[in-house]
Amino acid sequence: MAATKIIDAPRNGHEMAPLNTRARGDGSHGVTIVLTAPQRNSVSSVEIPGDPERAAWSGKMQFFLSIIGYSVGLGNIWRFPYLCQQNGGGAFLIPFMIMLILEGIPLFLIELGIGQRMRLGALGVWNTIHPWLGGIGISSCIVTLFVALYYNVIITWVFFYLFNSFRYPLPWSSCPTNETGAVIEECALSSETAYFWYRTTLDAAPSMEEPGGLKWWIVLCLLLSWTIVFFIVMKGIQSSGKVVYFTSLFPYIVLTIFFIRGITLPGASAGLMHMYTPKVEKLGDPTVWLDAATQVFYSFGLAFGSLIAFGSYNTPKNNCVRDVLLVSVCNAITAIYASVVIFAILGFKATANVDRCIEQNKDILYKHSMIISPNVTMEQYEAAMEGANMTDTKLGLSVCSLSKELDNAAEGTGLAFIVFTQAIVELPGAPFWAVLFFTMLLSLGLGSQIGILEGMLCTLFDIDIIKRVKKQHVTGVVCLFCFIVGFIFCTGAGEYWLKMFDSFAGTIGLVVVALMEMIAVVYIYGHERFTEDIYQMTGYRPGWYWQLTWRYIGPVIMVGILASSIIFMIIKNPTYNAWNADTGSVQQKDYPPWVMGIALTMILAGVLPMPIVFLMRSFQCLKVDLDIHQGSIRRNETTASTKEMIDNDDDIVSPDMPPQDSLAATRFTIGDFEN
Repeated sequence: MAATKIIDAPRNGHEMAPLNTRARGDGSHGVTIVLTAPQRNSVSSVEIPGDPERAAWSGKMQFFLSIIGYSVGLGNIWRFPYLCQQNGGGAFLIPFMIMLILEGIPLFLIELGIGQRMRLGALGVWNTIHPWLGGIGISSCIVTLFVALYYNVIITWVFFYLFNSFRYPLPWSSCPTNETGAVIEECALSSETAYFWYRTTLDAAPSMEEPGGLKWWIVLCLLLSWTIVFFIVMKGIQSSGKVVYFTSLFPYIVLTIFFIRGITLPGASAGLMHMYTPKVEKLGDPTVWLDAATQVFYSFGLAFGSLIAFGSYNTPKNNCVRDVLLVSVCNAITAIYASVVIFAILGFKATANVDRCIEQNKDILYKHSMIISPNVTMEQYEAAMEGANMTDTKLGLSVCSLSKELDNAAEGTGLAFIVFTQAIVELPGAPFWAVLFFTMLLSLGLGSQIGILEGMLCTLFDIDIIKRVKKQHVTGVVCLFCFIVGFIFCTGAGEYWLKMFDSFAGTIGLVVVALMEMIAVVYIYGHERFTEDIYQMTGYRPGWYWQLTWRYIGPVIMVGILASSIIFMIIKNPTYNAWNADTGSVQQKDYPPWVMGIALTMILAGVLPMPIVFLMRSFQCLKVDLDIHQGSIRRNETTASTKEMIDNDDDIVSPDMPPQDSLAATRFTIGDFEN
C-alpha cells in the first residue's frame, strides 16, 4: 500500500462511518479531505460555518422588528399592568428592573449570541456544544409546540371580537332580551361584557368534565388563525420577515392613539395614581420578587429556541450585544407605556361606573324623600348617605368607591375581553376604538406566534431527514396538526383547557430548559470561550457584569423560580375558574385527577428528553450522525469507492499536532492505494 499520511484528532466516541475511494481512471488516486470534528466536551472559538445555505435577514431593520414583535407580546398588555397593580404599584418597577438586569438581559445575550455564533437552530447548537446536550433542543421544541397550540387560540378569540367590533352598537354594550322583552337573567346577574364573553363567545361549560360540543364559530376562527399563520411562516423569514413591519409597528401606533385619547378622559389621572403610587412595604414580600423574575423571563420569550433561531440568521459580525440592550430597553418601556394606557382607560371606566352608582343611589334616596331632588350637590348627597347609613333601614344603596372599582382590574383574558371592552363601550365612537384595540391585540399575538413557530420549525429543520422536505410542506403539516389538536379549545371548556396549558405546559419546562442552556454555555462550552466569541463578533469583550450574571446570579435566580413554582404547585391545590350561569359569576373548581395527569405528562414531556438523551448518548445507546451537526466533513476531488480509507491501523497521529481545546481540524492527503 502506498504511503499514507494522516493527521487525526482524538476520537470523540461517535466515530464517523468509513469513507471509501475509487480510482478516477486517469492513473491518479489523489484525494484531499478536510474533516472537522469536535472534542467530547466543547467547541472552540474558531470559525464555525454552520449551514452555508442558511436563510439570512434582508436587513438590520427586519431582524430588529422580528425580535421586537416576538418579545413584545400580549403579556406586556394584560399581564404587566395587573402585576404592577397587585404588587405595590410603582414599587413593582424596582424588582422588575433588577430582575431585568440580573436575569433577562444575560440569558437573552446567551441565546442570541450562541445562535449567531453557531448559525444553527436550537437542536444543532446544543448537539454541537456536546452530543449529550442534544435533549435541550428537543425539550425546547416540545414545550414550544405546547405553547403554540394554545397561543393561537387567543388570536382566535381576538378574531371573533374583531369581527363583532364592526357592529353598531357593539354587541356587548347591552344585555339581550328574551321573548317577553325581559333581560336574560344570566346577563342581569353578571354584566353585559361578561355575558358576551362567557355565553356568546365561549358558550362556557359548567366544568371541564362537561365540555359540551364544538362551537362552530370558534372552529372557523381557529381555522382562519392557523391559515394566516401558515401563509406568514411557510417560507421562513423570507415570508414572515415582511409581515413583522406591520405586526411590530402597528401596536405602537395604536398605543399612542389610545394614550392621547386616554389621558384626556375624566378619571384617567385617578387610574394612573392608583396604579403607580408606590407601596414600598410590598417589597418585603418574596412573591413580589418571584412575580418580577417570572414576568421578565416570559416577556422575553426565553428558552423557546426562537431567539437562537433569530440569531442564527444574522451575519457573523452582527453586534448582538447592542441588539440585546436595545430590545431589552424597548421591552421594558413598552410594558410601562402600555400600563399607562391601560390604566388611564380603566380609570375612566371606573369613574364612569362610580358616577352611575351615585346616580342610582340618588334615585333611591329621592324615592325615600331623603333628598329634595336627584340633582343635589355632592355635599348634600354625602350627608344623605351618612344619614341613611346611620339607620337600620335597608334601602338597597350601593357603595360607590373609586378605589374598589380600580381594584377589580383583571389580568389575561378577563382584562382584554371583559374589563377593557366595558371601558371601550363608554368611549364615544365605541366601534372605532374596539376595532383599533383588537387589531392591536391581533398584531401582538401574531408577532409572538410567528416567533414561537420560527423557533420550533428552525429546530425541526436541523434534522437531516426534514431538511429534504420543502419548508411549505413541513409548515403545513405542523399547522394542520396544531389546528386538529386545537379542537380541545373549541369546546365549552376551551378557556379552562387554555388556562391549564398556560399554567403547566409552558412554565416548569421552560425554566428547566433556560437553566440548562445557561449551564451548557457557561460551564460546558466555557464562559471564557463564549466571551471570546462575543469579542470576535462584536469587538466588545463582556466584563464583570456579564461574568457574574452568567456564572452565578442568573442560575441562582432560575433555580429560585423553578423551586418556587414547584413548591407553589404542591402547596396550592391547582384550580381553575369555571363559569356558573345560575349566579352569573365564576367559581373556583379543582382540576379533575385525569386533567392533572395530562398536566403532569406535559411537564414530563418537556423535561425528560434532556436526561434521556444524556443517558442514551453517554452509554452509547444512540449513535450520533453528522447531519445533526456533530461535526462537518468537506470532500474535494474524490469519487465514491468501496475501499475503506479510514482505519485505526492506518491512523498516524502527528507528534507536532498542538493540543486542541477547540474544534479539531484534520487534513487527510491520500496517495495511491494498492489492492
